[in-house]
Amino acid sequence: MHLPPVGLGTMGIDDPTVVETALDVGYRHLDTAQIYENEQVVGDGLAASDVSRDEVPVATKLWVDDLGADRVRASTEESLARLGLDRVDLLYVHRPRDTYDPATTLPALDDLVSAGLVDNVGLSNFTVDQLATAREYLDAPIAAHQVERHPLFHEEALLADAREHGYPLVAYSPLAGGRVRDFPEVQAVAERHDTTPEAVAIAWLVGTDGVVTVPKATSRRHLEANLAAADLELPDADRAAIESIERVEELFPE
Repeated sequence: MHLPPVGLGTMGIDDPTVVETALDVGYRHLDTAQIYENEQVVGDGLAASDVSRDEVPVATKLWVDDLGADRVRASTEESLARLGLDRVDLLYVHRPRDTYDPATTLPALDDLVSAGLVDNVGLSNFTVDQLATAREYLDAPIAAHQVERHPLFHEEALLADAREHGYPLVAYSPLAGGRVRDFPEVQAVAERHDTTPEAVAIAWLVGTDGVVTVPKATSRRHLEANLAAADLELPDADRAAIESIERVEELFPE
């Protein structure tokens, strides 16, 4: 699935004008989830925008208590109603736990594709082994895998799997909850390029083959800055400096 380098992560966004503004400044990928409780906000923002619906891939995620085969379709239809859409471009399994059963959940997602309610199936927060198991039961190709990825946490085995099987790795929390600003390695790169640590973190991610990202922002200034960061090219020395950070901090462990 083709996704732009920078999309809009919407966790915590409760104002549809933020989504409308993001589309106005050039975002063409909206990422939400049932657990964010803002699918209607995202849908309202999209509906208010002058940007054509067909230009904007919309992704949402089924939460862990709605992954039973008897709930997948009904839960998806509830998401579509909140989004105000007749189909969603990308539907993720948010986390492979609780009611998730690959032998029954994934065929139910295939059925949604066959029914025209979902264009593509994605997975989120899976391990390499769980991805391999998913491929045994899912007829549709894995269209994307969304994972936490930033300068303080990046599992290279997941990137290798994405590259091997030809799907994008979608990085959430690319700014490490604002912590990227605290590290001298990132600060030094930012100073060399007369930019911000946040821009450096985003540039480092999208400069990695096979990786796109979905940072959250609410102001026009930050929305524009995050989008523009994709144009910053970091030389190998700067990338190596970022990757030399030894501290590992996962914000959303299982």
